[in-house]
Amino acid sequence: MMMCPTVTQGKSQWEMETVILHKLYDNVTSERNQLQTSYNNLKTEQSQLQTRYNNLKTEQSQLQTSYNNLKTEQSQLQTRYNNLKTEQGQLQTSYNNLKTEQGQLQTSYNNLKTEQSQLQTSYNNLKTEQSQLQTSYNNLKTEQGQLQTSYNNLKTEQSQLQTRYNNLKTEQSQLQTRYNNLKTEQSQLQTSYNNLVEERDQLQKRFEDMTTTRDNLQRKLQDCRGNWVAFSDSLYQVSSEQKSWEESRQDCLQKGSNLMIINSREEQNFVNQFKKYLWIGLTDSLTEGTWKWVDGTRMTTSYWNSGEPNGGRTENCGQIKAYDSQNSWNDETCSNKHFWICEKRVSQ
Repeated sequence: MMMCPTVTQGKSQWEMETVILHKLYDNVTSERNQLQTSYNNLKTEQSQLQTRYNNLKTEQSQLQTSYNNLKTEQSQLQTRYNNLKTEQGQLQTSYNNLKTEQGQLQTSYNNLKTEQSQLQTSYNNLKTEQSQLQTSYNNLKTEQGQLQTSYNNLKTEQSQLQTRYNNLKTEQSQLQTRYNNLKTEQSQLQTSYNNLVEERDQLQKRFEDMTTTRDNLQRKLQDCRGNWVAFSDSLYQVSSEQKSWEESRQDCLQKGSNLMIINSREEQNFVNQFKKYLWIGLTDSLTEGTWKWVDGTRMTTSYWNSGEPNGGRTENCGQIKAYDSQNSWNDETCSNKHFWICEKRVSQ
């Protein structure tokens, strides 16, 4: 016979099921909270990864920019190297031509020496013949006293000898003239040769100076870091931040350079192309109205904009301002902050 559960038994079972359901609910809630925590952690990691990804993209862009700048500098260096190689080849050709001309002059000089020796031999022979003629003449004079009978014959022979003697004297004079002319030509050739040697030495000196300048520029370009630009015999760098005039100069000095000194219209046009307000190495801080460059030299050629300088004792530092005009200089308060341009001489 089956026993039916009592009310008491049914309540205990219901309570047990309720307890189990509560435990299950608590477990589900705990798991949900853990999943929520894991989800939040994953969201945080995702955000951090996104940030790192963005930073890597930025670094990649910066590296690409640096790479492009280096490629540009490499191309410029290659172009300058090719130009120097071309100039070197031209100088070598000029040097070889001078060597050839020197050899030709040496050959001409040797020929003149040979001709001079031959003329000396001829002259000596003439002197010998002259001496022999004098001896013969003396003998004839002696025979004249002894042989009165042969006097007329001897006179005739004497006249003939005199004629020959005169002819020889004339030839001797002509040879002397030719000898003197050859000496003059020899002297002129020697002068021309000396001039060619001097020109060759000057070309050699110019070639050595150009080679030194090229090596210095190559070394400077290899040593420099940053956006340095080569122009004429100097390297230039425009700042990416703004500082006072003195702070700008100190930055240049730390880089082995100084604020830019403008000595020509070409440099003036060059600096205007940056299209920025730029500090340059010009000041009258020591003596009002006496503008000097940072190397201590006085300003002799100026490119002040119309009406400048006009700041009196309050504006004592020079800057590029009206860069769309050829004359772009302005006097400015030295403590104001602007971009600046450094200059490094290749010969330093």
